Amino acid sequence: MVTLNVNGRARVVSEAEKPLLWALREDLGLTGTKFGCGAGACGACTILLAGQPVRACLTPVGSVGTRSVLTIEGLSTGARLHPVQQAWLDEDVAQCGYCQAGQILAAVALLRARPNPTDPEIDAAMAGNVCRCGTYARIRAAIHRASGRSDA
Repeated sequence: MVTLNVNGRARVVSEAEKPLLWALREDLGLTGTKFGCGAGACGACTILLAGQPVRACLTPVGSVGTRSVLTIEGLSTGARLHPVQQAWLDEDVAQCGYCQAGQILAAVALLRARPNPTDPEIDAAMAGNVCRCGTYARIRAAIHRASGRSDA
């Protein structure tokens, strides 16, 4: 039995060897984190571990320790969306939506580290998150919007 801090709550998972992705989805019912490639290459399973974006498909539950896990389900506060989530809606980013949880969490980590990122900084930070629909320009615009910039 492993106790994790997920979205601010202590949650128990039975298998330390299990990838965090499957513990979140199957054991805890947090299905916002998606399975994409299973090899850490697409970013669909991106969560924040102690504030840093990581691939949940490659992270064993037992390696998490006491570090906090933030999933898309824990990002908003009650009915109020996180500014990045709101910017995603305002910029109409999602098409199929499959990659969006990972994209949003990667953007949150970027904005925490660089509150007003440049286009090259956005591109570098988001490079590991693949959007098969090709909404990269809207993703960049949403990140600028969330950072408070209107020059997106």
